[in-house]
Amino acid sequence: MKVFEKDQKVKVHLKVNGQDYEVETEPRRLLVHVLRELGFTGVHIGCDTSNCGACTVIMDGRSVKSCTILAVEADGAEITTIEGLAKDGKLHPIQEAFWEKHGLQCGYCTPGMIMEAYWLLKENPNPTEEEIREGISGNLCRCTGYQNIIEAVKLASEKLRMEIPKAH
Repeated sequence: MKVFEKDQKVKVHLKVNGQDYEVETEPRRLLVHVLRELGFTGVHIGCDTSNCGACTVIMDGRSVKSCTILAVEADGAEITTIEGLAKDGKLHPIQEAFWEKHGLQCGYCTPGMIMEAYWLLKENPNPTEEEIREGISGNLCRCTGYQNIIEAVKLASEKLRMEIPKAH
């Protein structure tokens, strides 16, 4: 285990939404704070205890709660945030589905919920309702009652499957 001096700063290299960043930070800084300081404010700070999932991002292909990871642990990682899903001004199908099915109310949990759904649908493109409920169970929403979120993930699954080129 590496020991750091008090007030020592370290360089951390991140690739966020396809763009390279080098930041100098204290070793004790959480990834969520570094991402927000870089301008990725869709990564929300909800609880700082990993209970709510508002800070969920994709790191090296896995869903993670960025409030549980030190920035130095993410050195060299590829990270996707909610800001990285839309392309050329067009919402990602998951974002569209959340909009169409009203899978949000206050919107605070929405970025983390969408990122968790993104990872879930990468792992399981055609989940059952039970699998969706299990897949998003680490993300809390205090407003919606979850039914519209589940409907949004189902719709996103359909949209994404329609995008896959058909093999002949």
